[in-house]
Amino acid sequence: MKAGLQTEKLDEGLYRTTADNGVTVISEVIPAVRSVAVGVWVRTASAHETPPLMGVSHLLEHMVFKGTERRSARDIALELEARGGSLDAFTAREHTSYQARVLDEDLPRALDVLTDLVRNPVLRDSDLELERRVILEEISTVEDTPDDLVFDLHGSTLWPDHPYGFSILGTRETVHALTVDDLRALHGRAYHPKQVVIAAAGSLNHEMLLKLLAKCGWFSFEPGPDPATIVSAPEGNRATKRFPRDLAQTHIVLGTDTFGYPDKRRYPLMLLNTVLGAGMSSRLFQRVREELGLAYTVYAFHSFYEHAGVTGVYVGTQPATAKQAVEAIELELDRLTKEGLAGDALAEAKQQLKGQVTLGLESPSSRMYRAAGIVLYRQPYKSIDQVLSEIDEVRPADVASVAEEFFDPERQTAVWLGPN
Repeated sequence: MKAGLQTEKLDEGLYRTTADNGVTVISEVIPAVRSVAVGVWVRTASAHETPPLMGVSHLLEHMVFKGTERRSARDIALELEARGGSLDAFTAREHTSYQARVLDEDLPRALDVLTDLVRNPVLRDSDLELERRVILEEISTVEDTPDDLVFDLHGSTLWPDHPYGFSILGTRETVHALTVDDLRALHGRAYHPKQVVIAAAGSLNHEMLLKLLAKCGWFSFEPGPDPATIVSAPEGNRATKRFPRDLAQTHIVLGTDTFGYPDKRRYPLMLLNTVLGAGMSSRLFQRVREELGLAYTVYAFHSFYEHAGVTGVYVGTQPATAKQAVEAIELELDRLTKEGLAGDALAEAKQQLKGQVTLGLESPSSRMYRAAGIVLYRQPYKSIDQVLSEIDEVRPADVASVAEEFFDPERQTAVWLGPN
């Protein structure tokens, strides 16, 4: 089939093109760089899995690097690295991503490799047995890294019956049970143009990018099935769970479910987290570490998905001081719940968040991720100035409402990992 292309200019140097077969291409020119970051996002990941197939998206992400119809695993590894570039991939909650960072002159090569990986993996039984062992080692690595493991345990406690709470890596049992047929079924169902977003940023030209992608076949591939949908997440489970482990520290996450990425309350929540636990000037760092000496690491976090989100606090502390550390954290949460942010505190939080947003977009890779997110989360484009303006427009009442609903200590799901 021959696909038509509809291109729109979103901003100076930023263009989005949608092909008739469903694939979306978005790119941003960054003057004064000599490199390009380019990635292929597929709308399938752990949030689309069932319990028996937990980890299949991540395993497929690994397996495509074992070889294609044209390239061996070694060929794939050398193709861009020999030119000084890099090739990587990750599986998130709602999408799987394959990216390259290369010199601008090597963009055609990078697109050819990415297309080959995504479209033409051979998925051999012999490779599966080897890669299965690699994934099991990755699971072991997480199990031996308690400050990672505690987040998996918190997710499964918060959403025990929903894919948002599944382990992206899967479990030992599911990884052992997965077959090449499972991988081929996922690839056949999900790795199609309607499910794909291609994003690029750096030293490039959008029209030339489209010509290169056309040469790779992206606009002539059959559309395939419609993108998978995610059922809205249920209300988070309110619970406290302790997982005994012989460790030097107790690792604790206090967190709760929030709202999805498109929600207009996103910036008030980010402002609250900035004040609570982002950096050395944050309330948690100053109170828990500097004043009380209870932890080396303590911070606030948040993640947004399509239909839900999560926000919370992590702390690693001595078992004997774990209760005191949690009490100190809960006092700061309670303070935000009752007082919110206003006056100088809110103004300073806004300035800090705006600085983080601006500095976070200084590289081609970060611009690529931002461009992809516009399409993946089906959001209207907003310039950096518009984003900064929206942060400035957050009112004390907006912050107070979010704090009252989501920062109440009684709402938090707590997971403790460490000695009894």
